[in-house]
Amino acid sequence: MRRRTPPPPAPLPQRDGVDPVRVRLPYEGAWDTVREHLVARLTGAGPGVVEAMFDAGQVVGADGRAVAPDAPYEPGRYVWFHRDPPAEVPVPFPVEVVHRDEHIVVADKPHFLATTPRGTHVTQTALARLRHELGIPTLTAAHRLDRLTAGLVLFTVRPEERGAYQTLFRDRAVRKEYEAVAPYDPSLALPLTVRSRIVKERGIPAAREVEGEPNAVTRVEPAGHRDGLGRYRLVPETGQTHQLRVHLSALGVPILGDPLYPRVTPPVPAGDFRRPLQLLARRLEFTDPVTGVEHAFTSGRTLRAWASPREWTAGTP
Repeated sequence: MRRRTPPPPAPLPQRDGVDPVRVRLPYEGAWDTVREHLVARLTGAGPGVVEAMFDAGQVVGADGRAVAPDAPYEPGRYVWFHRDPPAEVPVPFPVEVVHRDEHIVVADKPHFLATTPRGTHVTQTALARLRHELGIPTLTAAHRLDRLTAGLVLFTVRPEERGAYQTLFRDRAVRKEYEAVAPYDPSLALPLTVRSRIVKERGIPAAREVEGEPNAVTRVEPAGHRDGLGRYRLVPETGQTHQLRVHLSALGVPILGDPLYPRVTPPVPAGDFRRPLQLLARRLEFTDPVTGVEHAFTSGRTLRAWASPREWTAGTP
């Protein structure tokens, strides 16, 4: 069994806040050249794309020098390159910085903006924006917030400290409080704690509840109601994918603007920001594992369906 050694630092700078792609050549394989392997590996890049990258000197080794198109295949070698990001519709809302020190950045993310680069969302992410705007290339997310959910996200500044902050979330040492707007049901006895088992299958958009030992726990509390709408305070004890959305839907009060629960609806056109999911990560509280400081942060955002119901009904962005 081969002992994995840490990869060398990236020889290429970030581009628009996005790291270069790092590839380690597998030990098993029948490729003669580095180029042959990347052509086989990056089948989704399109015909001729990988070859053009080599011709332009855009694939580099650990020393920062371009890898020749006929460079022999060396198992375990690292190479880096930048891929052209997919065309993205800009999300026209700012990322607000709630707190910044030498260890962490706490940001207030808008709806529709992904936390970190993934899939078709690369430059239009909170991480890429903050790296660029704050000039902190080492910035990394300590946890993730769904693209459709707005609110507080914790980022770490120093790579060597990231694990300490991630451990807070793993060990459930962070108190998270969310706010949601959904239909009001006077027969729903609140507060209550929902416990269920949620599974999320790869390639299927919506998660679902199944029989078995609960792995998702949410405290649901009332925070007001008017004109048929309810405002709910949600305190999750666990962090399953779409947990809050699944639990409110199961209670018969699905969150307004939810495209997945209780049923999957067709995707809206790119750039349609009129009906954001009415879910907000309102508060984050934790003891800083590096400094020992007791932190308590609150989002300054509001949910439109509650704050401006006429705008919500009219679909005003």
